[in-house]
Formats: sequence, structure tokens, C-alpha cells
Amino acid sequence: PRVCVVGSGPAGFYTAQHILKHHGGALVDIYEKLPVPFGLVRFGVAPDHPEVKNVINTFTQTARSERCAYYGNVTVGRDVTVPELQQAYHAVVLSYGAEDNRVLGIPGENLPGVYSARAFVGWYNGLPESRDLKPDLNCETALILGHGNVALDIARILLSPLQLLRKTDITDSSLAALACSKVRRVWLAGRRGPLQVAFTIKELREMINLPGTRAVLDPADFTGLESAVKDAPRPRKRLTELMMKTALEKPGEMQAAAAGAAAPREWGLKFQCSPQEVLPSADGRRARGVRMALTRLEGSGDSAKAVPTGDVEELECGLVLSSIGYRSLPLDPAVPFDSQRGVIPNSSGRVEGVPGLYCSGWVKRGPTGVIITTMNDSFDTAQSVLEDLQGGVLDISPFREGFGLVESILRSRGVRPVSFSDWQKIDAAEVARGKAAGKPREKIVDPAEMLQIIGH
Repeated sequence: PRVCVVGSGPAGFYTAQHILKHHGGALVDIYEKLPVPFGLVRFGVAPDHPEVKNVINTFTQTARSERCAYYGNVTVGRDVTVPELQQAYHAVVLSYGAEDNRVLGIPGENLPGVYSARAFVGWYNGLPESRDLKPDLNCETALILGHGNVALDIARILLSPLQLLRKTDITDSSLAALACSKVRRVWLAGRRGPLQVAFTIKELREMINLPGTRAVLDPADFTGLESAVKDAPRPRKRLTELMMKTALEKPGEMQAAAAGAAAPREWGLKFQCSPQEVLPSADGRRARGVRMALTRLEGSGDSAKAVPTGDVEELECGLVLSSIGYRSLPLDPAVPFDSQRGVIPNSSGRVEGVPGLYCSGWVKRGPTGVIITTMNDSFDTAQSVLEDLQGGVLDISPFREGFGLVESILRSRGVRPVSFSDWQKIDAAEVARGKAAGKPREKIVDPAEMLQIIGH
């Protein structure tokens, strides 16, 4: 059987890995729109979290299997359609992730100084489409809307001492911009309360322990939570206890004096406030703050809803980062898409109403969870493909040409795919440039330059 996977992020690679491991004869081709593989492992994981990127070694092993091939620089839906892939393969798995962000839907969100988390993370991680972002860091206070790990990542990158970032694979141009940054204070605001934050304890602890930075948490936000947190699941309990401890910690006199002298950078969490409007500066040319609607919670735990109280508060800030989630987009008119939920309607990864078409990762279940969540989800989809192969749901008697057919389609449209060994040349060039600068790698951010290196 010939199987094609669209997207080379964790969902795509884990799906391919599981099929190759559990079916001794399957051939899997992975298509990717960029010349370079690995999706959010390369472009989403924070540069100061290199250990999270170790999964790249596993993915590389998969790509090197003689039954697996990688074709980068191919945009499915434009260079080749999904129906064309279905003619070339017995099964097609869509694992192309979430390449857009949710919008706030409030006045002023298009003012200069307002950025989506996706674009900002892409900028410091070398995502080609975000390379020209040039965020204005010429203000003291930044406001991040959202209480997830991505929000904490951004806060950490904005406040990290430069010597820590210099040793990472952060892009050269963003390091230069951060070196001139005037941002000294970062607020992270969320609609709900401390018991509903979406970040995890590891990320919170890292933020609390960031050198030269102090946490500003209001003890009033945590009053009366002891009883509520008693019955919470253990991870939630530990997370809330760490926030409470940080809020109540009084720095000793020596620490206070030292902290005062160092005029440290600071960050804090704001709860139960929802953005209503980004306020323009006097000349109307940029953001100067955000009007927040104060909320109260109805219900408890993860299902608590934030309801506006009618009161508002203005927060001064020159930089606004919206970290309220990523969003998947429809890929091809031939593929059903639930634009309300931003997913492909499916059951266990089988696309509704289209036999032989599957999906895995964020486009299957929505943009939530970490790499391990995506791994389990992708194994689940791969299992559906294997069951359908075994149970005869997928008819593999007709010969399918696989890449042979796709190649002639791409050639007729003037598209030249990039192979995995081509990527390894780009990889070697990045590592060599990084070595010269004392970094693990210096990412190439321009696709044209990538193609030049491999002589395309």
C-alpha cells in the first residue's frame, strides 16, 4: 500500500512512523510546503528548550527508512490537489496543522504594536513567513493576552538575559532586536482565574526562576483558593500552590535591597479580565494600551465561564501580543472542513464521507496539547489506516503510482520538490553558521536562500 502524509510536523512524522513500524510493506511519502521539515518542533518550540527538539532524531530515522520519502517545497492544495493525491495513493493522511491564529475580534487589534503570538514566535524561531515582522520593542510594558505555555514562552524570551539567548538557535535578527528592547515589564492577562490557567508547572517554574526578573502576583487573587484546590487533580493542585507561594512570598530585606538596586525586569499574571479594545496613541499611529472588561466566573474548575461584570480597566502598554490560540485552515475544496471548530470532521482520524482520507494532529482535534498529545493522537489515526488496510476497507488491488504520478504533475506546474538529503545539506549549512557564532545553529529564514544552497 502507498500512503501519503501531508505535513512534516510531529503529527505527520508520528503517523508515518507508526504505519511503517506496524506494516512491513507500506510505503509512505511525506509532503511539506516548506523546503525544511519538522513543523512546530522547528518553528514553535522555544529556542531555550533544546531538549524538546530531540524528537527530531526520531523523525530523521523515520525519514531515512527505505520505505519513506520526503518531498519538501510542495504546497498541497496549490501545487497538487488532494483528489490528485488520492489518485496516486491508496490512503492520504492530512497532518498539516494550524497555520493561522484566532483573532481577538475587537476594535484596534490591527494597530501597529499588536501582534499575534503565532507571528511573534515565528519571528524569533525563523519561520520564513514571519521573517519581516520587525516588532516594535520600544516600550517598557508588554501585555500578553492568554494564559498558556506559548504566552509564558513569549514572556520568557522578552525578559531573558541576552547571555542565555545567545547560546540558543534563536535567529540572529531577533537577537539583535531583543538586545535593543526597552521592554522591562510583561503582564499576562486571562479571562478566567488562577484555577483555569492553561500553562504547566515546568514553564511557570522557569519563569519564576528567570535571572534578573521578579514575579509580581497579587495575593488577593489567591485568597480562599486553599479549599477549592484541595480536591483538584494533582497537576492543577501543584500549579496553583506554586502560584500561591510566589504571590505570598515576601522578599527578605537583603533580597529586596538587591532587587531594588538592580531595577529588575518584572512579570505578572492578571486574572478575570477580557480585552475589549486596543487603545490608540494620541496620534492614532500605534497601540498605547488595552481596555479590559472585568469578568466574574460562573461555575467552577475547567468548565468555569467568564462573564463580564460591566466594569472596565485600562492597562497601559506599547506592545500587545495575542496568544489566544492557533487555527487550522481548509486546504482543498475537496476536503470537508468545520470552519466553526477549525477542524476536519472525522472519527478516529477517518475523514467523514471520504473513504481513504484521514487526518491527524491539530487539524484533526484542534490546536491543543503538547508533542506527546500529538504523538498519541497520530498513532490513533495511523491505527485507523492499518485497520482499514487489514479489514479490506481500503482496496489496494489497483496499482497506485505514488510519487511517480505526483512528480509528473509537479513537473508540469514547474514545481521542484526538495528531498530529505537536500534538507540535510541545508541543516549542515545552518549548523556550520551556528558554530561560527557559538550557537547550535543559525537558521536560514529565506526559502530562496535554502533552495540556493541545494542548487535548486
